[in-house]
Amino acid sequence: MEISISENKIESGRRAAQHGAGLIREALNERGSAAIVVATGASQFEMLDALVAEPDIDWRRVTGFHLDEYVGIPMTHPASFRLYLWQRFVSKLPLPPKDFHFLDGEGDPQAECRRASDLIENETIDVAFIGIGENAHVAFNDPPADFETTEPYLVVTLDEACRRQQLGEGWFPTFEDVPTQAISMSVHQIMKSAAIICTVPDERKAQAVAAAHASEVNPDIPASILQRHPLCHLYLDRAAASKLKQPS
Repeated sequence: MEISISENKIESGRRAAQHGAGLIREALNERGSAAIVVATGASQFEMLDALVAEPDIDWRRVTGFHLDEYVGIPMTHPASFRLYLWQRFVSKLPLPPKDFHFLDGEGDPQAECRRASDLIENETIDVAFIGIGENAHVAFNDPPADFETTEPYLVVTLDEACRRQQLGEGWFPTFEDVPTQAISMSVHQIMKSAAIICTVPDERKAQAVAAAHASEVNPDIPASILQRHPLCHLYLDRAAASKLKQPS
């Protein structure tokens, strides 16, 4: 796990986007196409703003996959990750992507997992743009995360810390409004990505970042699994890096 620390979240997001954009260009040059995974949430605002502005990417040859989505809320809901990805990423691209596979949490979630799994199962994911939650989750794989399943997508139950993070970020008016289940890309599928660009700003994530970096790999700290990825780059601002043993 390589770490880059910037003075602020804007710079951190820009550097993460530049790195990820370079990997996309490499895939396009080498194979003629690319596939990416895109996360959501407040931690990705600056990175996505910078990524859509990156030059010289033929997005018409890029396929995107959705990382996770709540079960039971419509796309019109302010917290819908489909809405988020459309507004903050897909609709802002200078060229429409080859395809973007959104997750639909409104119908049968198990059927949606099967549909999404069939789409991604044989894809080579060149870059997964992800974050880390306050409880150290990756995607919606809350602790203790399932490190064993090889299913690409699964239905998960959100723990209290995860739901309180969503409330604290302002996505829902009350704690009771936060869904208790979501469709999530599995840990195994995320780790299959050729490269992982993990963008984590803000002091509220500092403890999770420190644990993910320094703890033994274990399901109670889901992001600790990133230590085992051969090309995972963690982009932090000073606040998120504040509890690392040797910040630089």
